[in-house]
Amino acid sequence: MNDLVFDADVSGPEDGRPVLLLHGFPQSRKSWLDVVPLLNAAGLRTIAFDQRGYSAGARPADVADYTLPKIAGDALGVLDALGLESAHVVGHDWGAIVAWHLAARHPGRVRTLTAVAFPHLDAYQHAFRNDPEQKKSSEYVDFLTAPGRAEAMLADGAVELRKWYHVVDTVLTDEQIDRYMALHTRPGTLDAALNWYRVGTLFDDSTPMGDVPVPTTFIWSEADPSVSTLAAERTADHVTGPYRLVTLRDASHWQPEEVPETVADEIVRLVQEHDAA
Repeated sequence: MNDLVFDADVSGPEDGRPVLLLHGFPQSRKSWLDVVPLLNAAGLRTIAFDQRGYSAGARPADVADYTLPKIAGDALGVLDALGLESAHVVGHDWGAIVAWHLAARHPGRVRTLTAVAFPHLDAYQHAFRNDPEQKKSSEYVDFLTAPGRAEAMLADGAVELRKWYHVVDTVLTDEQIDRYMALHTRPGTLDAALNWYRVGTLFDDSTPMGDVPVPTTFIWSEADPSVSTLAAERTADHVTGPYRLVTLRDASHWQPEEVPETVADEIVRLVQEHDAA
């Protein structure tokens, strides 16, 4: 697939309806470990892969290789490699941004969309321009994109990286943090993952993503420090298909690991309501 090789896990009934799972930063396909068995038990076939920069065989060096269209193209390439014309697409965090893009720009490939944690990118950018809460919530991007950040986070046994996991979200267990530490301390992984931020996708509003015509569920948390209420509420303005907003009161930003049953239930509900296959 354009000379890139992705690490992936495919599970569930061979004849099950396909669900493509897209992870966020700073995680991996393993962020879906607690969700996948629940989806498989509901008869769905899941495809979770480590996206560009996270898979050892898919780690180009140039920042320009991490634009949203290229990353979304990888997801389409995975579907093509599996012989799938379309799938139910689920994304968390950065994976949600990719999922929104796929649903807006390639709706024929997306049966339904479940976006977790991150709102429609156009809504996020509107909130960033107009809402002091969102502008404050986005300050961490400057931290992550500062020159030498990857080197600093990996220095001295990656102490700063481990602290980042704890600061970003203390709900992650030591086992989960160790899992992601093992990935991101491999040579080149954290640097490549940070390219998702360095390329400037989050704040480049020169080309709007556009409306989403497919059935969509957006799951977000009021306690999530990275997304403002305005960004979450304005997302509805960018979905023209059937839309459901699920607002969690106390869950963290990492819902697939903190409330996997809720995430799985919403995915299954959307699939069953709108997939006639």
